Amino acid sequence: MVLHTDHAVVLGASLGGLMAARILSDTYAQVTLIERDVLDPSPEPRKGVPQGRHAHMLLARGREAMEELFAGLTDELVALGVPKVDVQSQIRWISDGRTLAHRPSGLVALGSSRPLLESRIRARVLAIPNLKVLDGCEVSGLLGSIRDDSVIGVRLLRNGEQGPGEKLYADLVLDATGRAARGVSWMQALGFPVPETETVEVGLVYGTRLYRRDPSMMTTNTVMSPAFPRVGAMLAQEGDRWIVTLGGVNGDAAPLDHEGYTAYAATLSAPIVYDVIRDAEPLSDPVRMRYPACARRRYERLPHVPEGYLAYGDAITSFSPTYGQGMTSSACQALALRDCLQEGLDALPRRFYKAAADIIDIPWSIAANGDGRLPGVPGKQSPQVRLMNTYLDQVWKAGSRDPDVSAAFLRVVNLMEPPQSLLRPSTALRVLRGSLLASHRGASSRNPLIRPRIQ
Repeated sequence: MVLHTDHAVVLGASLGGLMAARILSDTYAQVTLIERDVLDPSPEPRKGVPQGRHAHMLLARGREAMEELFAGLTDELVALGVPKVDVQSQIRWISDGRTLAHRPSGLVALGSSRPLLESRIRARVLAIPNLKVLDGCEVSGLLGSIRDDSVIGVRLLRNGEQGPGEKLYADLVLDATGRAARGVSWMQALGFPVPETETVEVGLVYGTRLYRRDPSMMTTNTVMSPAFPRVGAMLAQEGDRWIVTLGGVNGDAAPLDHEGYTAYAATLSAPIVYDVIRDAEPLSDPVRMRYPACARRRYERLPHVPEGYLAYGDAITSFSPTYGQGMTSSACQALALRDCLQEGLDALPRRFYKAAADIIDIPWSIAANGDGRLPGVPGKQSPQVRLMNTYLDQVWKAGSRDPDVSAAFLRVVNLMEPPQSLLRPSTALRVLRGSLLASHRGASSRNPLIRPRIQ
């Protein structure tokens, strides 16, 4: 057994792994980043990040966290043509035909494609002097010490080789391999306890296509909130492009032919996406992705946590992509990891999992409770969750008329405030008054964007 290597190993060079490696390089003398793909410096989608081809928007809190990790990142991306948008005044949030009221909020999001964002962060991380990259490699398992109840390294396979793999020792192994969460089976193989898993089987299937965007046209993003049972997002990206993602739950997929994809957009609760893409120049064929379930692994509830191993990012919780919370959650976890390391290395996993759980609680409650109310999604909601969902419906109604309520809601969506902030007396009073006014308007005036759907 090897002890005190002053070496940390990070598994996975996606956004979560890159941000974690950046933090670990401040504490450990050597950090090794292991990635199965052969990394390319170009901002192109890669096999190991299939979601990179689909719509992404970096929420306001995520942008702030990444800016803290990588100073000047926002300006760097904007210089490359990434739209910088106010989440309230420059984004149309629509659900059931209602659009949240606009006004400047000061909360800034970025309309960067996932490959471009990842490539710029990767370039910064790979320039860290005490960081080494092993790409084209993968890990076949963990090395463990049952006597010390700890993980002490990994088994490494280079360049597609077979067999048990060579031993690579480390004081810390951070698993950022994504939602497949292979670390669970690796821990089980060593006899370590594994976390219970909460799942929401949403059966989301979505397709994405790029379109030409006239720069003299609106440069704002348009987002359709989860309008049941279909959802759509049209986001302004670098390169004068729209990225459009359309999807539905329980296998209700958008067709991938031009006519079918366009017609699917017309069935959303408002025609704003359809009105653009019906005449826009396509820049790509639609591509599809399936997301059967979101999952949360409750590491913080384990009665005993082995030292030397950390699950991170999607390996802890994989969110429904509908809500756009994954990148922001990972960035906030990186800051939490930094704070835990500054307090010392003793009981690091236990302290990190508690801090990560506090971060994850908010986006998980938003996504899991929202998906859980969709028709056909299995599972029962508690009375408390049903009550909160009913209240959120009223928040949206009021927010369509009252910019103060709209701002309060968007601060929650952007992970700047917890959902409980919507229950503050001043906000709750505005919600009650605004929802009553909205209800009195009548269906025709309330949904001015609704029109007959294409059959």
